[in-house]
Amino acid sequence: MINRQEFMQELQLRKHIREAIKVVHHRRAAQETVTLREEQELRTVIRQLIKEADPAVATAAPHSNTGINALEDLFKNTNLLTVLRTGYKSLTSKKEQRESYKNHILTAVDSSIEVQDSLFDSSESELQEAVDIEVGAPEDNPAFIDVEKKDVTPEEEVEDFTISGQDKTGRNRAYTDYKDIEKNLITAFDDLDDPEDRQMFKEYLLTNLKLYFERFEEELQTDLPEPDIETPVGADIAEEPPAEDLGLGLQEGIANLNMEEIVEWLLSNDTKN
Repeated sequence: MINRQEFMQELQLRKHIREAIKVVHHRRAAQETVTLREEQELRTVIRQLIKEADPAVATAAPHSNTGINALEDLFKNTNLLTVLRTGYKSLTSKKEQRESYKNHILTAVDSSIEVQDSLFDSSESELQEAVDIEVGAPEDNPAFIDVEKKDVTPEEEVEDFTISGQDKTGRNRAYTDYKDIEKNLITAFDDLDDPEDRQMFKEYLLTNLKLYFERFEEELQTDLPEPDIETPVGADIAEEPPAEDLGLGLQEGIANLNMEEIVEWLLSNDTKN
């Protein structure tokens, strides 16, 4: 029959088994996190080295469609991607901010291209027909452009830019950044006169922007610092009992032993008992 002292020692042993298991779990999680981060960093470096070393990438042949060539030139030789990457990756508080940023940029790009594309739809005959029409008083004609009208205020511009229900921090950054890239975007599109070129430019532009935003999100997840897994919020941190209370000499020399082997040995003995 087990006496009281042996019973207390058994309780102490079980307590330290649980503590040892926690330590092993934390160490394993930390090692897995470090390994994953190192692999991601290595993949990024390798992709960059391949891109820089491969002459086929640096000197790729022009595409068979002029619109796609114009789009590639826009991406490579303007600040468009740099501005979008910086703006998107600056919104780290909430993913809703980044989603709002992305949605506002894509909507604004699509709207601007649609407006510019509509300017190409009028033929010369339609323009001449419009000139020959007797319009009467200018203010009575909806086509009349009154330059003396009050300019749109910045607040009204932001309101027109806004997507209802989306995060306003993301919207505000998207509005600022789009003002910075809009001119280069419109210039590249306006240089195209062929309808097929314009269509290809528009389709590939939106598709590629969506893909770039996905890449920015992946880069951001790699760049963000990992949380402190050794002291998670709300976790119980066991106090180390005095050596004399253990009665089993468990602490003596423990720093020089393999913690996982200790746990396996303790678990096997605990099962037998």
